[in-house]
Amino acid sequence: MRILLTGGAGFMGSNMVRFLLNKYADAEVVNLDKLTYAGNLDNLKDIVGHPHYSFVKGDIADETAVENVFRQHRPEIILNYAAETHVDRSIHDPRAFIQTDVLGTFTLLEASKRHGVKRFVQISTDEVFGSMTEGLFSETTPFDPSSPYSASKAGADHLVRAYWRTYQLPTIVTHSVNFFGPYENPEKLIPLFVTNLLEGKKVPVYGDGQQVREWIYVPDHCLAIDTIISTGVPGEVYNIGTGDRLANIEVTRKILKLLSMGEDMIEYVKDRPGHDARYAIDSSKLRTELGWQPTRSFDQGLASTVRWYRDNEWWWKKIKAGSFREYYQRQYGTTE
Repeated sequence: MRILLTGGAGFMGSNMVRFLLNKYADAEVVNLDKLTYAGNLDNLKDIVGHPHYSFVKGDIADETAVENVFRQHRPEIILNYAAETHVDRSIHDPRAFIQTDVLGTFTLLEASKRHGVKRFVQISTDEVFGSMTEGLFSETTPFDPSSPYSASKAGADHLVRAYWRTYQLPTIVTHSVNFFGPYENPEKLIPLFVTNLLEGKKVPVYGDGQQVREWIYVPDHCLAIDTIISTGVPGEVYNIGTGDRLANIEVTRKILKLLSMGEDMIEYVKDRPGHDARYAIDSSKLRTELGWQPTRSFDQGLASTVRWYRDNEWWWKKIKAGSFREYYQRQYGTTE
């Protein structure tokens, strides 16, 4: 089984690389990553030198680089994790999101069509559906993106589905709820709050913190993608969710409790533009048709995640001292 995994030096991709190598003795995994601020080779230090793993530095929007990877490694399965993902960054620099999420996906699809790949799995987000005050997003919910990030992912998802309908390229689109777990860049909510608190700093909560998100611990997402690779139907869309829906302020309080800190460590900040109020996804199709189930509750995953960041201070402090510093300065006015 030859797998090309794009964006494999990032949070989600690196967890999936490790999952595949641990589960499949015959898997050949090629990691194509541009190594932007979110791509971190420290995420994969433990598998350097693995006989079935290869890393290629390259941009998925670079046709020549992508073609070279396909010719050299002849992948059968494409897992497209590569993306610009942070909503706040997309507000400040939307062009980068269109370049990677839309043009990059197109470039991968074209190469996959030329080389006859057996399966192309698009890793996407529930944010393409926009915001809802009640009910659940299904696989057929119309897209209604609110940010340049979610709009770029929606555009990419439409392309992926069109390549199935037009060219019969065996594509599958997945929409997932919010991930969390080890190796997540400390610009995202959970690792930002955990690492800030470990440094004795307050945590910035947007608005009143009542925005509701659904969460999945990243090993359970890896299990979902593995299930989709094995038994998913080409041309289909699968939502990946857990039912663990919490307001951001609830997540904040759980983190504070795990670190034995009080609500005096919360700093309420101005809400961001176009901030969606609530995401909630219907994942019954994945559960009933393919048999996937999450294995950990939110509280179990959060406790493990907090423990991982506590035990791996070297990892996140290195990031915060580098590319994260400029972002934090721009968003919150300080790096301290």
